Amino acid sequence: MLNGGDTVECQISDAAMDELGGTRGTESMARQAQFLALRDPIEGVASDMFDRMTVVKGRVIRIFTKHVQKSPPSPAERIAAGAEPGADNEVSLRLIVETRSASRAP
Repeated sequence: MLNGGDTVECQISDAAMDELGGTRGTESMARQAQFLALRDPIEGVASDMFDRMTVVKGRVIRIFTKHVQKSPPSPAERIAAGAEPGADNEVSLRLIVETRSASRAP
């Protein structure tokens, strides 16, 4: 990442990349491809963290799972967790509509 003309070193844990990608236990050989696929969201997290920190030359931005915003649980995950049926239907329906619209796009 760049801050003006200075390079800011960033690191992300394997667990944080898996959390961001919605996977678990990605093999070591697949990490580079995973990073490239997630580069934009990783840079977004790093940028947000950098903006909240005091600027110190040489500081390394380290991203862990606690820094990655978790997506809301799916309806199946809510049911498995014992969530009340019918709760939060508006959000669930919006997510379903957005997912269907994205899958139909060329």
